[in-house]
Amino acid sequence: MSDFFELADQLPKVTRVDTGRYWRVAVGGRTFGYLWEPTGTVGLKQTIPEQLALVAERPETFEVQFTSGGFGWVVVRLGGVERDELAELTFEAWRLTAPAALLDLRGDELPR
Repeated sequence: MSDFFELADQLPKVTRVDTGRYWRVAVGGRTFGYLWEPTGTVGLKQTIPEQLALVAERPETFEVQFTSGGFGWVVVRLGGVERDELAELTFEAWRLTAPAALLDLRGDELPR
């Protein structure tokens, strides 16, 4: 679970809030991820096609969380992904949420 925070913290302007039941991870005040420590899962914002592809490819690791505003949120079982894959998923969730100025600042550099 610390991998998720380490990866998210490498991205510009990320904040996190402990709600008591889960962690909310945001950029510019807009949520792009959730971490549920008791279940070892994160929820990440993705495109709907990506959400569906992940779930279809590996239903033991990914599941549909919900859709909202044209985005498909996916639950990721952290035990089923390597750090590099989690980095890609986290970066994509951040990129779908961050303001344009931050996207220009970061470029395409994945967290490591």
